Amino acid sequence: MTKVFIDGSAGTTGLRIYERLSGRGDIALLRLTEGERKSPEARREALQSAELAFLCLPDDAAREAVALAGDSPVRIIDTSTAHRTAPDWVYGFPELKGRREQIRSARRVANPGCHASGFIALVAPLVGEGLLPRDALLSCFSLTGYSGGGKKMIAEYESAPSPLLSAPRQYGLGQSHKHLPEMARECALEKAPVFCPIVAPYYAGMEVTVPLFREMLRGGAEQIKALYRDYYAGGLVRFREDPGEGGFLSACACAGWDGMELSVHGNGDRILLAARFDNLGKGASGAAIQNMNLMLGMEETEGLNIQGDNCSEPFGF
Repeated sequence: MTKVFIDGSAGTTGLRIYERLSGRGDIALLRLTEGERKSPEARREALQSAELAFLCLPDDAAREAVALAGDSPVRIIDTSTAHRTAPDWVYGFPELKGRREQIRSARRVANPGCHASGFIALVAPLVGEGLLPRDALLSCFSLTGYSGGGKKMIAEYESAPSPLLSAPRQYGLGQSHKHLPEMARECALEKAPVFCPIVAPYYAGMEVTVPLFREMLRGGAEQIKALYRDYYAGGLVRFREDPGEGGFLSACACAGWDGMELSVHGNGDRILLAARFDNLGKGASGAAIQNMNLMLGMEETEGLNIQGDNCSEPFGF
């Protein structure tokens, strides 16, 4: 069995990863007692004893964990923001062209941000294939369930809530959201988008949309659809022609799934790109498990929920 350590297993993402791995017969989880969790020496020993480690920590603590791992052969998946644009880390979005092979051989993988995952899935292929110029001035609107805010926000929403929590709340108003650097870099954009993240009073699910004017593109909606079909053929991200919700798109439709569904809407003048997924699945712990499977030479979808009827017909390779 492969020895795996989760540094920061008490947080939302860490708990989800632990739940997913605890029942697997091919994984041996290394655990620390409550008293050992904050001990640098205990963490160092666990990190250096593991074959693979997940860092589910704040940024500074994640950097500390990498230092504690030292030159040991442990392979690391960091779910924090700390290393997502670091040059010696592989950005862990396997569906990008050529990225799956890089992840398989990587020692250090940065797990993508949840909002960033949807934006990158929609925009990176367009820039990479020349349909959208690198200097495009974009905007992005993203809805997420409150579980994306971690334990504190979950408790806030699930206790006696303020009336202000009964409606969607926009945040990141200063346009300095922590996902913006990875969004720009992974899409090869010269400028980060105007980003409008919104947390809404439902538990899980994410809907990321990117609006485009026809004049911004070298092509149109049909070319984008054809590109998505080809670019994402046979993986956990896929294009769907019609989500079939009577003119609506629910942000929680893909909750519980570990895939991502893309769709294209609008008309000849204005186009709307949409990505829907679970902010705790493909946006967090599901993506981390997918990356782990690739790094350890396992079946990519092992332990992932790729069946169901939430978004559409079941995901699958």
